[in-house]
Amino acid sequence: MANQENLPLYDKIWIKRKFQRSIDILILLLLFSLLCFRLFSIINNTFTIPWFLAFSCESWFTFTWIVILNAKWSPAVTKTHPNRLLQQVQELPRVDLFVTTADHVLEPPIITLNTVLSLLALDYPANKLACYVSDDACSVFTFYALVEASKFAKFWVPFCKKYNIQVRAPFRYFSQVTESEEGSPEFKQEWLQMKDMYDNLSRKVEDVTRNLLPFKFEGEFAVFLNTEKRNHPSIVKVILENKDDLSDGLPHLIYVSREKKPNYEHNYKAGAMNVLTRVSGLMTNAPFMLNVDCDMVVSNPKIIQHAVCILMDSKNGKDVAFVQCFQQFYDGIKDDPFGNQWVAAFEYIIRGMGGLQGPFYGGTNTFHRRNAIYGLDPHENHYGKKGKLAEKTLIQQFGSSNEFLKSVTHAFEGSNYSSSNGISPSSFIDFAIQVSDCGYENSTSWGNQMGWLYGSISEDVPTGLNMQRKGWRSECCMPDQTAFTGCAPGGLLTTMIQQKRWASGLTVVFFGKHSPVMGVLFGKIQIRAGLSYCWLTNWGLRSVFEVCYAALVAYCVITNTGIFPNGFGLWIPLTLFVIYTIHTLQEYLSKGLSLRHWWNNQRMVTMRTTSVWFIGFLRAVIKLLGISDTIFEITQKKTPSSIASGDNVDAGRFTFDESSAFVVGTTILLVQLTAIVVRILGLQLEANSRNGCGVGELMGSVYLVVCYWPFLKGLFARGKYGIPLSTIFKSALLSFTFVHFCRIGVIS
Repeated sequence: MANQENLPLYDKIWIKRKFQRSIDILILLLLFSLLCFRLFSIINNTFTIPWFLAFSCESWFTFTWIVILNAKWSPAVTKTHPNRLLQQVQELPRVDLFVTTADHVLEPPIITLNTVLSLLALDYPANKLACYVSDDACSVFTFYALVEASKFAKFWVPFCKKYNIQVRAPFRYFSQVTESEEGSPEFKQEWLQMKDMYDNLSRKVEDVTRNLLPFKFEGEFAVFLNTEKRNHPSIVKVILENKDDLSDGLPHLIYVSREKKPNYEHNYKAGAMNVLTRVSGLMTNAPFMLNVDCDMVVSNPKIIQHAVCILMDSKNGKDVAFVQCFQQFYDGIKDDPFGNQWVAAFEYIIRGMGGLQGPFYGGTNTFHRRNAIYGLDPHENHYGKKGKLAEKTLIQQFGSSNEFLKSVTHAFEGSNYSSSNGISPSSFIDFAIQVSDCGYENSTSWGNQMGWLYGSISEDVPTGLNMQRKGWRSECCMPDQTAFTGCAPGGLLTTMIQQKRWASGLTVVFFGKHSPVMGVLFGKIQIRAGLSYCWLTNWGLRSVFEVCYAALVAYCVITNTGIFPNGFGLWIPLTLFVIYTIHTLQEYLSKGLSLRHWWNNQRMVTMRTTSVWFIGFLRAVIKLLGISDTIFEITQKKTPSSIASGDNVDAGRFTFDESSAFVVGTTILLVQLTAIVVRILGLQLEANSRNGCGVGELMGSVYLVVCYWPFLKGLFARGKYGIPLSTIFKSALLSFTFVHFCRIGVIS
C-alpha cells in the first residue's frame, strides 16, 4: 500500500518519431535551398520585383515550417491512473461545471439540455459538483428546457449509474442503443420508460422553442417577460439544489444570465465566463472548474477523475493551470470534406505542444485551477502571500462585493463552502446578481490581468497564454475512452464563419500585449513553447503571404514573367512539393485516415487560408487601427432531431450564399482560370527577360484551380449549390481589375 501511495497519479510519455523528424528536416533544407538559390540569382541579374516578392513569401513559408517542426519535434502523451486517486487523496475535490450558450436559435435549447444532463450524470459524488449554465441570450426557452431537464434528471441519472451507461447524453444514447439489444427484462422495461420520457421531454422543448405552443410567462418564468437579448437585468436561478449534501443525489444546477445594457461592452464569451467564475465562487467555490460549449456532451463519465489525477499529482500537478481535453465530433462527416475535424492537427501539432509547456487553451473541454484563473502564479499556493495585500487592493482586483472577496480568501487558503455547514447556493442569489451586473468589473483586473481576457473574440488563447506567462503549465488529457464529443460545423458557410472568427481573433492576439512573443520576452513562457504558439496566432498573417503568392503565380502566367528557376534549379521547388505531399499523406494514412480525408484537408487548408483567413486578417487590422470593432459570429449547431432523422441531404456538399467569405475564393479561382486561358491561347506578352513564365508558374495556377474545384462547379450549378450571381459579378470585377493592372504594369 505504501508503494501505491507513492506512485504518480499520471505519467508523461514522450514519443519518438525519428522518421518523421528526418523528413521534416529534409523539407526545411529544401526550403533553405530555394531561398539560397534566389539570393544567388542576384549575381545573374534575375532578381526582379516578382522574384523579390516570391523570396519574401517563401521566407515566411520557411519560418512557418520552422514553427511547425518545432511544435511537432517532441510529442508527448499523458497516462492517468484514476485507480490510485482515492488511495492518495483523502477527499475528492469539488468541481464546478460551466456551460455557455449565447443564442437559442443558432444553439437550440435541446442541445444545451443534453449537455447539462450528461454533466449531471457524471460518475463523481453529486455533492462535489455544481453545474452553472450561462445564457447570454436571456432566453426563456433555454431556462424552460433546463427546468424540464431537471425533472427528467431525477430518473435519468440513477438509470445511467445503475446500468453503467457510458454515453450519458440521452439523444446520443438512444440513437446508438435500441431496445432489441441484450439485457435483463428489468433493464428493457426501464429503457423503454426512459426512452418514452426523453421523447416527451424533447417534444415539449422543441414545440415551445418553435412557438408551436403558446408560452405563459407565469411563476418562475415571469422574470423573462419584456426582456431583450441585449437589454435585461441579471437573472440567477437555482433550478436544482442538493441541500442534504448527498453524494448519490443530483448536483446543483444554476441558471445565470448576466445583466446587459445597450451602452456597455459585454466582451462576448469571455465576459460570460468571468461572471460564471464569480457566481460559482460565491455559491460553491470549487478549486477546479470545467468549461464546455453547449454542444459538447460527456462521452466518458469518469473524465473528472482523469483530469483530477493531473491537477492533484503531488509531484508534477502543482504547476498545472489547466487540463485540456480535445474536441472530437459525434456527427463528423466521413472523410472530413470541410476540413473542420482537426484529427491530424491534434495528433501532431497539439501532442507536440503537450511535450513543451503544454497545449493551448481550446475554449471548451477544459479543467481549470481556480487560483490560476484568479491570477496567482504556481508558487502562491495559499493565501499567505496574497493575504498581506490591503483590502483596497483586493477590491481593485476582484471588485467591491464583500461576500465575493470572502470566497476569494477561501480559495487562496484552499478551503471552500459546504452545504453541511448550512451554506447552499440559494443563500447567495442576491450577491450573485450583484457580481453579474454589467458595471461590476469597472476599474478591476477582470479581463485584463486575470480571468478570461478581453480584447479578442478568440478569448481562449490569450487566457491560456496569460496563465503560462506566469509560469503555469498545461497538460493534455486523452483517456482511451473519448472524453467529450460535440457537433462539428455542418457545412461550408458555417466552417468559413468559424475560421474567419478564429483568424481575426488570433491576429489581434499576435499583435497585442498578450502575444506569445511578449510572453517569451517578459514572462515565463519557454522559447520553444512561445514559438509553437505562433503556429496558431499567425493564421491571419499567414494568409497575407499565401494570397500574395497565389496572385503572384497568376501575374507571372499573364505577363510571361518567371518566379521559379528554369533548368536544373526547377527541381528544387518540384522536389519540395513532391516530398511535402508524400510526407503529409503518410501522416494521415498512418493514423488510419483515408486518401480522400487527406486531400479534403489539403484542399481546405488552401481554400480557407486564401479566403476567410485573409478576410479575418483584414478585420483584425481594422480593429487594431481603431476604425471598427469585430463582430462575434456564433457557429450554428444542428439539433439532435435533424441528426437522428438523417436530415443530411447536404452532408459533404458545398453550398453557397452571398456571404463575403465566398467573394475572395471566387476571385482567386477566376484569376487563375484567366491566367490558364491566357497561356493556352497564347495571349501572353513577350518575355522581356531571360526568365519568362515556365512550367512551375503554370503548375501553380493549375494546382489552385484543383483546390478550388468545388467553387468551379459552383459557377455552373444552380440554387444553393451554385455561387450567387452577385458574388460572381463582384469577383469578376475584381479579377478584371487585377488582370488589367497586370497588363498595364508590364506595358508601362
